[in-house]
Amino acid sequence: MPEYRDQALLLGLQGLALLRGAIDGTDGFIAARTHEMREVLAEPEPPGKPVADLDVSMGYASLAAAYDSEPDAFIQVEEPVVRAFTDGLPTGTALDAACGTGRHAAALLARGHDVTGVDQSAEMLDRARAKAPKARLLQGDLTALPLPGDTVDLAVCGLALSHLPDIVPAIRELARVTRPGGRVIITDVHPTMTALRGTFLFRHDDRLGRIRNHAHPVSSYLAAFAAAGLDVEQCAEPESNGTLPPHGYERRYPDAARAAWAGLPFVLAWRLRVRG
Repeated sequence: MPEYRDQALLLGLQGLALLRGAIDGTDGFIAARTHEMREVLAEPEPPGKPVADLDVSMGYASLAAAYDSEPDAFIQVEEPVVRAFTDGLPTGTALDAACGTGRHAAALLARGHDVTGVDQSAEMLDRARAKAPKARLLQGDLTALPLPGDTVDLAVCGLALSHLPDIVPAIRELARVTRPGGRVIITDVHPTMTALRGTFLFRHDDRLGRIRNHAHPVSSYLAAFAAAGLDVEQCAEPESNGTLPPHGYERRYPDAARAAWAGLPFVLAWRLRVRG
């Protein structure tokens, strides 16, 4: 079973900060990072904590009750981009694919859309019913959406595709259910961040659990869009807003954490138009 190792994560954080600041960092910055690394190495290494590998269904079933209880830095960065991408679009029928607890469904309802939400987790859909009570909510998979073709004017899929080893089937499905001339908005954890962090880690049954993430380069998205008949209208790569998770290793050394992540793209967002 994989293990969470505090010492390795703290050293890796300092190492990334040093790697990025090795040339332009001040003497004080370099000294602070090396001092903190020595501090970590001087401590007894705590035992690793077992991490349960969970699939998406099991992971989000475990997460559902607490999902909205703490701030999420990726959501904080992503939501303003989705709002900007939907500004000016006519109201109509909209899909929130992988809707989770219904955050985008609720926002689309507030803008006057007739909204359907789809998620594979029954537990997350229970939460979405409270947040977006006027939405039609269906249990289903991103790679086989339970909707006929050419059904919606707008499809939104937020922070979900990195859970899939292959994004092509899901993107093809989003294009299939959207009418010609309609829009598809896709956001995800940026592949740079997925490559560096790689795992969605959370508390699970009094221990740690994780859902694996997969890094999909920009070229993979572009190839999938072309194959699905989607044309890119806008692309955004917003950076971290500097917010650190309320718990976890980054809180111990916030200066190193911000130096490690500052300026790196946090989220990858696309607004696409269905050809025809």
